[in-house]
Amino acid sequence: MAREKFATQVDSELLKQMRALAQSEGRHLQALVNEAFADYVEHRHQQRARPHVMAAYEGSHARYASVYKKLAR
Repeated sequence: MAREKFATQVDSELLKQMRALAQSEGRHLQALVNEAFADYVEHRHQQRARPHVMAAYEGSHARYASVYKKLAR
């Protein structure tokens, strides 16, 4: 896996907590940051419906809107 260095700034208290967590788990801070990035990206992808799913939903809703209204009652 290719790695790339980057620089950023983060809240000092949050960084302190991350360092303490890394130390308590016997891991490098880099490993926790990488894991946090991966978790964040996965979470964001799960929140968005895939375009083809949304297209199918919108098509179904347009076609069967009256049925859905009756079912909702």
